[in-house]
Amino acid sequence: MMVRFLHTADWQLGMTRHFLDTEAQARFSQARIDAVETIGRLAVEQKCTFVLVCGDVFETNHVERRVIVRALEAMGKTPEVTFFLLPGNHDPVNASSVFTSTTFTERCPDNVRVLAEPGTVDVTTDGAANVRLLPAPWTSKRPIEDLVGKVIAETPADDAMTIVVGHGSVDVLDPDTKKVELIRLADLEAAITDGRVQYVALGDRHSTTSVGTTGRIWYSGAPEPTDYRETDPGNVLVVELEDGAINVEQHRVGMWNFHTLEFDLRGADDIDRLSSALAAIDNKAVAITQLKLVGQLSLGDKLRLDSILAAESDTFGSLNTWERHSDLVVLPGDNDFTPLGLSGFARDALDELVNRAGGDDTEPATAQDALGLLYRLAGGGA
Repeated sequence: MMVRFLHTADWQLGMTRHFLDTEAQARFSQARIDAVETIGRLAVEQKCTFVLVCGDVFETNHVERRVIVRALEAMGKTPEVTFFLLPGNHDPVNASSVFTSTTFTERCPDNVRVLAEPGTVDVTTDGAANVRLLPAPWTSKRPIEDLVGKVIAETPADDAMTIVVGHGSVDVLDPDTKKVELIRLADLEAAITDGRVQYVALGDRHSTTSVGTTGRIWYSGAPEPTDYRETDPGNVLVVELEDGAINVEQHRVGMWNFHTLEFDLRGADDIDRLSSALAAIDNKAVAITQLKLVGQLSLGDKLRLDSILAAESDTFGSLNTWERHSDLVVLPGDNDFTPLGLSGFARDALDELVNRAGGDDTEPATAQDALGLLYRLAGGGA
């Protein structure tokens, strides 16, 4: 008896990111729809009978209508593969569920099924006559129990090939042990050991992760990255179960990437290093990059840095400075202004701004910006 399927999760279609401008956000959103089509094609190529989407299909239950329509159209392009959609914490089955909306129900293709209720779902496959899914859908954003553990506890040991479809944090990966909704690893491994469960497909963790020691409990990760903190996103898993054996293959489908670069800037050489690091990043149009900048620069070096970052920003999906973790001090020196030959009122203004920029003024950044403007107007930026 054999079954082959594709495990994915956390599509979060309709997601927006505050650091993306309008043009980049449109491409970011399209990439998530494109990933759905890629998943369908990959499932066909890998001879997968079905696709399990383990929660958070949509960013919220209130996504725009066109997001729903485009998602369903993308899944409908591979009608030979059935998509099983599990509601998660972002899109729970409640009174405002996206899965019961008129748009979803009217446009839903025949190869898309929503796992809206816990229990048993029988799956017909070419290679196995007795495969069943055990879905644990979320019905609210704050469950009061371990939803996955509950459906497993009610499952007998028999000849069926059983696949759990769940969403949420496993207790060994979450430091907050007081959460009542945590999935207990011990229960999962016990069900696998006694033969009640052959595979546990999970969503919620955006990085591809194998949990425990059985090799049968996995987070697929998000097919497109969503945040800087993720360690291995952008993947899906192709899983094959056959006569007690298991094979899990990781496939990359994501296009976007998140980067965090840290630099201690003290002069021109350090700015050159930063410039080279930015130039070395591949596929800048789909790269979201944050900079952690510390150190001390002269005004001239700071203006050069600003010029480099402004030019590079046009090529990146997003390029920004992580202000909360940056501490870059600008200390104007005589060498910045002596060649300009300022005198009179201009010199007095310069001296005052220098004092404010390097002292305990409540807004030194404002003084530094004013110095930069004065520097450029006086010809120092030429």
